[in-house]
Amino acid sequence: MRDRVPVVVQGSGRRGRRAGLAGVLWAGAELIVTVGVVVLLLVVHQVWWTNRQAAAGAQERVRALERSWGDGADRGSGAGAGAGAGGGGVPAAGPADSGAADSGAADSGAAPAATRAARPAAGTGGPGGPSERDRAYAVLRIPRLGLVVPVAQGVDKRAVLDKGYAGQYPGTAGPGAQGNFALAGHRNTHGEPFRYVNRLRAGDELIVDVRGRRFTYVVGKILSETTERDTGVIAPVPRSVVKPDQGYSEPGAYITLTTCTPEYSSKYRLVVWGTLLKSS
Repeated sequence: MRDRVPVVVQGSGRRGRRAGLAGVLWAGAELIVTVGVVVLLLVVHQVWWTNRQAAAGAQERVRALERSWGDGADRGSGAGAGAGAGGGGVPAAGPADSGAADSGAADSGAAPAATRAARPAAGTGGPGGPSERDRAYAVLRIPRLGLVVPVAQGVDKRAVLDKGYAGQYPGTAGPGAQGNFALAGHRNTHGEPFRYVNRLRAGDELIVDVRGRRFTYVVGKILSETTERDTGVIAPVPRSVVKPDQGYSEPGAYITLTTCTPEYSSKYRLVVWGTLLKSS
């Protein structure tokens, strides 16, 4: 009987290691794809769905305001509810809470005094609870942009700006009043009402309707970029403290729009100033 010669199979260990490596790579690829899909869905939600939702809600609020003004049913949410910070019938606003805005403002997004709460296009809130802050009392119309957006007290992100509203900086003047009627709005996401304010030019109209009154401002100056802490841009006589050659030097009735720049960033602020042309 012949002795059997043992056969040694070469490479089986290598094949096993290769198979194990392939499995790891496959699992890693699946994980990367899954994470990519999740990130894509988050981007779609943030950029598209929040815009759709906020814009629809803001337009419904405009219609509700106009209906209430038409039948005289507006109570406490309009300009007739109290004296404004500078007159104009807007409820007085106190110091803001701290926070930050936008995307834009949206964010897109300067406030009086060198407080952290008063940065340009900041996501800060006005006095009182959310039921006071999130009640729109006016409508801003910008014919050049085809924009119609409700205006509410305060610039709190959740209560005001993320709803697609323009928010009035606490402590600034009311519509049509002497001083500075200063507003913040998102540049991107959440309705992005101020996305195209960079397209405004001197002479364009900014119209503010407040229950039976219309205030028409005309764009005078545009500050294409300043820091978020340029508190002068919404002062009663608006003038940049970062770029002192930009702004005004005489008292008057002003309007200021602030939002973030460049798009999809909150690094700087874009500012549009206007002066009161007429009221009716």
